[in-house]
Amino acid sequence: MRLSIRHTTSYSFAEPVVHALQRLRLTPKTTQGQEILDWKMTFENAVQQLEYEDQHHNTVALIAVEPDTRKVTIECAGTVDTQDNAGVIGRHSGHLPLWSFLGQTKLTKPGAKLKALLRDLDGPGTEEGGDKVDFLHRLSESIRNTVDYRIGETGVHTTAEEAVVQGSGVCQDHAHIFIGAARAADIPARYVSGYLMMNDRIDQDATHAWAEAHVDGLGWVGFDISNGISPDPRYIRVATGRDYRDAAPITGISFGGQPDGMSVNVAVEQQTVEQ
Repeated sequence: MRLSIRHTTSYSFAEPVVHALQRLRLTPKTTQGQEILDWKMTFENAVQQLEYEDQHHNTVALIAVEPDTRKVTIECAGTVDTQDNAGVIGRHSGHLPLWSFLGQTKLTKPGAKLKALLRDLDGPGTEEGGDKVDFLHRLSESIRNTVDYRIGETGVHTTAEEAVVQGSGVCQDHAHIFIGAARAADIPARYVSGYLMMNDRIDQDATHAWAEAHVDGLGWVGFDISNGISPDPRYIRVATGRDYRDAAPITGISFGGQPDGMSVNVAVEQQTVEQ
């Protein structure tokens, strides 16, 4: 499937900026089942300083905000070809060893509620491949049934345990809960940020997030807990990490002006491929 993406982010500052640096993880990955045909980023009131690959093989752009600026706009546009691999990404790559995805972070660490959710499921057992996949699908379903998808009730600092206690959250929270539970069951897991083309619209609500777990014999396998499926050709992987903080689209520091609001517009559309 050929998908075109347009992603515009605008954010403002309460006062003119003296100095600000922003780290962007907005360039999709070239991985199994995904080929980037073209990708371009443009900036208003900011200048790119450098580009590098981080420990997760994420492409990171560092931009400097121009002095005395009160608004920055980042526009991304490109075309990506995707394939249907039933959510299987395959072998582990990156600069971090696989065991590093077994350690909990502040955002994924299970508390009493998340541990209780995990106890209600039969464990993954010791069989290679299929038994763990079945367990992970059941885990995904249990999270979806326990934590309602509701916008505006959680934020980027909400932990997996807090979302389970509250009983509501968004795709980011579902992913963190899944990751925390999978790691507690001794299965490496990681966070994925990216795009999803919903079938009934071009303009999407926002970027999307899901999780991947590493299964012996298959490698990394994706699970979109919020939608109850494994990623298909409508999904575009942008960044991965141990939790949201490793894969956040935009992070940074500023002096002289505090952030005062952000707007995001995302459009994903299928393109016709000439034979």
